[in-house]
Amino acid sequence: MATRGQAHPVNDADLDAIVVGSGPNGLAAAVTLARAGLSVRVYEKNSLIGGGASTAELTLPGFRHDVGSAVHPMALASEFFQRFGLKERIDLVVPDISYGHPLPNGEAAIAYRDLERTAAGLGVDGLEWLRLFRPLVRHVDEVSALIGNQLLRVPRHPLTVGRFGLRVLEQGTPFWNLRFREQNAPALLTGAYAHAIRSLPSLSTAGAGLVLATHAHVRGWPIPIGGSSAIVGALVDDLLAHGGEIYPDTHIRRLSDLPKARIVLLDVTPRALIELADGALPTAYARSLARFRYGNGVAKVDFALSGPVPWSAESLRHAPTVHVGGTRAQIARAENSVARGKHAAEPYVLVSQPSIVDPTRAPAGQHALWAYTHVPRGSDNDQTEPITRQIERYAPGFRDVILASASRTARDMAAYNPNHIGGDIAAGDVSMPQLIARPVLSTNPWRTPLPGVYLCSSSTPPGPGVHGLAGYRAALSALRHEYDIREPPELSPTRS
Repeated sequence: MATRGQAHPVNDADLDAIVVGSGPNGLAAAVTLARAGLSVRVYEKNSLIGGGASTAELTLPGFRHDVGSAVHPMALASEFFQRFGLKERIDLVVPDISYGHPLPNGEAAIAYRDLERTAAGLGVDGLEWLRLFRPLVRHVDEVSALIGNQLLRVPRHPLTVGRFGLRVLEQGTPFWNLRFREQNAPALLTGAYAHAIRSLPSLSTAGAGLVLATHAHVRGWPIPIGGSSAIVGALVDDLLAHGGEIYPDTHIRRLSDLPKARIVLLDVTPRALIELADGALPTAYARSLARFRYGNGVAKVDFALSGPVPWSAESLRHAPTVHVGGTRAQIARAENSVARGKHAAEPYVLVSQPSIVDPTRAPAGQHALWAYTHVPRGSDNDQTEPITRQIERYAPGFRDVILASASRTARDMAAYNPNHIGGDIAAGDVSMPQLIARPVLSTNPWRTPLPGVYLCSSSTPPGPGVHGLAGYRAALSALRHEYDIREPPELSPTRS
């Protein structure tokens, strides 16, 4: 994919827009601008296009691992991907099981793409699970509209905001244990909360986890056939088809190094914007960006396996996503250790086993496994053994099926992707204050004080995830302010 960027040469003098960074947000911005009729060029530091949504052979030949994100709960919920027609452009498998959760007693709790079926498997807590999620599932599009944009705005659906807010207050505070009587339901829920890489319980983790779990019961957590690079490939194909171009292996160090363009969109962090601006930002705005905080990191291990993971609970052998960490209390203990700057003795591990639904990921009969855990920011601690030991606890014999592994510490993650400062894959702490002011308190947080310059990374609303919405929102803002184009361009694959 790195060589696909020069199909439509454009003279520098003819450029309307430049995008720096080819992650999903940068590409979503580029596609939106190109569909509006602008000439667009994308610059990417690495040779591999896609940032955290790329796929490569990291362990052994024939084993294709996702370099960053692997499972995409927001792929079918994102307004951008819905308008783009992603499910019509690539093969997406939407399993019946969205995610599973092994428990210390050898059982497992399962979140199905079916709310009633999930509740039926949770015993005496099934009714409370229904009460928690049924209003959110019934109004899932309104929930998506709420969290798919900046929070500093008048809500379009205040009743849904109220329903969602009350549940966040319950599950994001010490009251989170009052609803359930047994261990399975709260553990299943806490595995989703822990995606946010913060202490538990907290309002932001509850908000993020409730959204993920709601989508799990409606549209599911899809897996792209061929890996996350399939999503990137669809974006790149559309960009090139509409006159855009991509320059890989091009490190932009200063905005002044760029060719002239009316619009510049930056898929970078606030820290990087300060460096790129090289003193050109107004002092007050630069100080606000400098106050933007980054969260803790992830350490990742990819495994090439001779066979499937031998989970004790048979149901987990059919779950593409597994949250490993034990009970609610055990996960909270692990996440709170990381929040205090320590490595967890028994870490929470997010596991993806895509080869059980996608045979392109590994040679016949073998499997590719993706796993990461949370660590203090900037950690250079190799987590291969802690992750292996934790999976082995719930899948005895796991070590015996490992053919090879490839590890990336939090520091390695940051070296590969500059947006992952200290290994922070969210490009900024997801505390409630920073979800409201991301990266600054503004009714248009994508637009910077520099003429024509916009931020479009996960450091802007709606935050982390492979949804393209930060890039889409930034591009719409740029079209409105720089060209007075107020209607979103047509993005579907059948119309140009």
